[in-house]
Amino acid sequence: MLPKLVSNSWTEAILPSQLPEVLDYRCEIWQLYSVTSCGSPWVLSRESRTPNSGTRNPAFVTVVHLILFYENRLKDHHLVIPSVLQGLKALSLCVALPPGLAVSVLKAIFQEVHVQSLPQVDRHTVYNIITNFMRTREEELKGLGADFTFGFIQVMDGEKDPRNLLVAFHIVHDLISRDYSLGPFVEELFEVTSCYFPIDFTPPPNDPYGIQREDLILSLRSVLASTPRFAEFLLPLLIEKVDSEILSAKLDSLQTLNACCAVYGQKELKDFLPSLWASIRREVFQTASERVEAEGLAALHSLTVCLSRSVLSADAEDLLDSFLSNILQDCRHHLCEPDMKLVWPSAKLLQAAAGASARACDCITSNVLPLLLEQFHKHSQSSQRRTILEMLLGFLKLQEKWSYEDKDQRPLNGFKDQLCSMVFMALTGPSTQLQLVGIHTLTVLGAQPDLLSSEDLELAVGHLYRLSFLEEDSQSCRVAALEASGTLAALYPVAFSSHLVPKLAEELRVGESDLTRGDGPTQCSQHLCCLQALSAISTHPSIVRETLPLLLQHLCQVNKGNMVARSSDVIAVCQSLKQVAEKCQQDPDCCWYFHQTAIPCLLALAVQASMPEKEPSVMRKVLLEDEVLAAMVSVIGTATTHLSPELAAQSVTHIVPLFLDGNVSFLPENSFPSRFQPFQDDSSGQRRLVALLMAFVCSLPRNVEIPQLNQLMRELLELSCCHSCPFSSTAAAKCFAGLLNKHPAGQQLDEFLQLAMDKVEAGLGSGPCRGQAFTLLLWVTKALVLRYHPLSSCLTTRLMGLLSDPELGPAAADGFSLLMSDCTDVLTRAGHAEVRIMFRQRFFTDNVPALVQGFHAAPQDVKPNYLKGLSHVLNRLPKPVLLPELPTLLSLLLEALSCPDCVVQLSTLSCLQPLLLEAPQVMSLHVDTLVTKFLNLSSSPSMAVRIAALQCMHALTRLPTPVLLPYKPQVIRALAKPLDDKKRLVRKEAVSARGEWFLLGSPGS
Repeated sequence: MLPKLVSNSWTEAILPSQLPEVLDYRCEIWQLYSVTSCGSPWVLSRESRTPNSGTRNPAFVTVVHLILFYENRLKDHHLVIPSVLQGLKALSLCVALPPGLAVSVLKAIFQEVHVQSLPQVDRHTVYNIITNFMRTREEELKGLGADFTFGFIQVMDGEKDPRNLLVAFHIVHDLISRDYSLGPFVEELFEVTSCYFPIDFTPPPNDPYGIQREDLILSLRSVLASTPRFAEFLLPLLIEKVDSEILSAKLDSLQTLNACCAVYGQKELKDFLPSLWASIRREVFQTASERVEAEGLAALHSLTVCLSRSVLSADAEDLLDSFLSNILQDCRHHLCEPDMKLVWPSAKLLQAAAGASARACDCITSNVLPLLLEQFHKHSQSSQRRTILEMLLGFLKLQEKWSYEDKDQRPLNGFKDQLCSMVFMALTGPSTQLQLVGIHTLTVLGAQPDLLSSEDLELAVGHLYRLSFLEEDSQSCRVAALEASGTLAALYPVAFSSHLVPKLAEELRVGESDLTRGDGPTQCSQHLCCLQALSAISTHPSIVRETLPLLLQHLCQVNKGNMVARSSDVIAVCQSLKQVAEKCQQDPDCCWYFHQTAIPCLLALAVQASMPEKEPSVMRKVLLEDEVLAAMVSVIGTATTHLSPELAAQSVTHIVPLFLDGNVSFLPENSFPSRFQPFQDDSSGQRRLVALLMAFVCSLPRNVEIPQLNQLMRELLELSCCHSCPFSSTAAAKCFAGLLNKHPAGQQLDEFLQLAMDKVEAGLGSGPCRGQAFTLLLWVTKALVLRYHPLSSCLTTRLMGLLSDPELGPAAADGFSLLMSDCTDVLTRAGHAEVRIMFRQRFFTDNVPALVQGFHAAPQDVKPNYLKGLSHVLNRLPKPVLLPELPTLLSLLLEALSCPDCVVQLSTLSCLQPLLLEAPQVMSLHVDTLVTKFLNLSSSPSMAVRIAALQCMHALTRLPTPVLLPYKPQVIRALAKPLDDKKRLVRKEAVSARGEWFLLGSPGS
């Protein structure tokens, strides 16, 4: 075949599609190492032309003649060039290509082909040939020296197609990064690429290639910023573009400068620093674009970093000092004008430079701090002082980036007393905003190691104590003081234990006496502030060992009947305990201390309160209220979730026997008047404490073995269908479901499920326990849905069947909300439940078709139940999953808006609002119905529905304007009514929505 190929004219050239078959068979049987220097004298180097006594390699000879053939065809008529290039592209992929042929091919292309006169596809082929050879024949191509670079410059010069430019930019980047010789063609290579800067490209609509403007920008930037040798040409170009009026050019230039600083040194930047600083300063001072300002600050930061890291010779000029001097000279005087508009741009420029290195930070801080301290005392207005303190806070934060081996080297040491005096003055000022900045500044100063003295800390603690008890009108300041107390307490536990904890303990005792006397709301507010402060400072294990006993002792006063306690007081203590438990989770020892101290105490108080009394005490029964028990559940759950399996196993051997056997030996003060038997006792008080058992066992790690599990599950199952106490039965059902979810698959799990199903079916039949049986069904279904158990589909089908039940139908519809939502007390990931990823998507796929089918087949009086269930499912489904199904489900959602149930309306509106933003084209088809229904619901009796409807009216303005314009007069008239709504939040949404409709269709909207 080869002789025929070579001897025939170019019209009989081998097709590119046939070339791989020709080459693969020949080349696969010859290894590259067996190829000797016996190639063609026309294409091989001088050394390769030396005669060899070995036998010529047939595959070698074939490839050589193919290359020779294609090179000669490049000189023929231009119509044959595309086919020749395809053949050469196939050859460039050949692994066993003989040495020298890659160079020969590229020389032929450079000499014989005017690449830019070819169609885009053929130019792309040329770039691919070069890319392939650069990947496989790098050393050979480097042997060409600068000729290869010059040849590629000729190939690329004038390229305009973005598809080809992406490949060409990649080739240029490889030329530079792989150390190809550029020779005298550095400027030519820069010119052939920089002519595209800045990129001005808008992809056509429905572009099948998916090339975005950002792709070209990043690709070109990687070329321009790849070598310092471009600096003398690139930096003037960047300065010119930054000074232009085109926003995109400014942004691209500043970002490119930022990238260049990573590879440039002082040598490259030296001659351009004044111009660069002038351009950046002008953009930050004068720009109206926040993006340009941010990029300008980032570029200044990078320039300073570059100047800071350069290694100087002994006689070299230190450009960093002179550069920083220029910045200080141009910005420093603006800091003396806190009311002028250039004060903040100047501060930002100085902070951007100071954040670049320790040297820069020291230089700028030592110049700026004295000035700001002087200005703070010079100005007396709170607004001016706040501005000055905010600027100073920015410089102080930069100090945290750098560490100093010698404490005396830190620039803040010389200003410590002045800084503390200024901060304390701000904390005692009349302005809440000034106090807020002062609190943040105090926190930053405290974070500096060994900066504050013990006297400074005592004063700081005193100020934070005072600010933690501010009135309601200074809520933001009080919250900031609590947060600062927690931060500083972790750094200075001794100071807070010595000066703050005793004050809070005394305040708590005063609060107890006030509650005993039944004093008014002011004392209650002080009592609440004290509890919040105790929990806020519990950020160090040593402090927790002081605050936790105080909180528990305070809670014990309720049980002893010494206080006129309300449920809100007990809940406040429990909330503080929960916050302490959350702070202990990061330290295993502290977490275990909290658990073994707080949990027995809470259980003892609850057990004591549940005991029968001859004279019932209202104060002790507060602990058994639903809200109080729920607060205690959150404390126990939080204290258990982060226990190690070993420690959790120790705790479970005490708590489970407490509920099953009444073993109270591990509880403090365990002398109770009667036995604790929550599963046998007829008293609802003891049964209600099953919620505390649920909080503990449902928060344990999955690999912790629970003693007497079989008995516990049966007792929970029995209690879950007890109708005398709905709170207890629900807690038992949730506890049973939580244990089912974590139980490993096997025979025992199947037995528990069978027992549950028998109990559910028996309870759903008839009688007073139908509601409890339904609750059990619902929680067991959720437990199985989360873990993808096979039985979950059967239970979901059973739940759908109850939608037609006259008594349980509405509750079954609301049950779909529970199945799709996240719980807070059981079946949570934090509580180690088995929650599979995308369980909502799977539930949607498996059950929504059945819900839709059931809706169409259901009687008219039952349809609202199906709509409510469907609305709950869709409302909690991730929107990317819902969007493809929207055309088929939208009609049902619109029908749900006509349902009289406010829950259905609110759920459906919450589902539709994001869809209006994310699927405007689909929603536009139903705009008439949407406008009508939303306007009707804006007059709903429910405030939440009115607000949601007005939010949807606002979201409607994101639909295509031509679709909405016919409705504009009607909507503006209708939205005038909610402007007079009696609720402020409704009026606020009405103003926002009506304003958007007024602007609809106006220029620039």
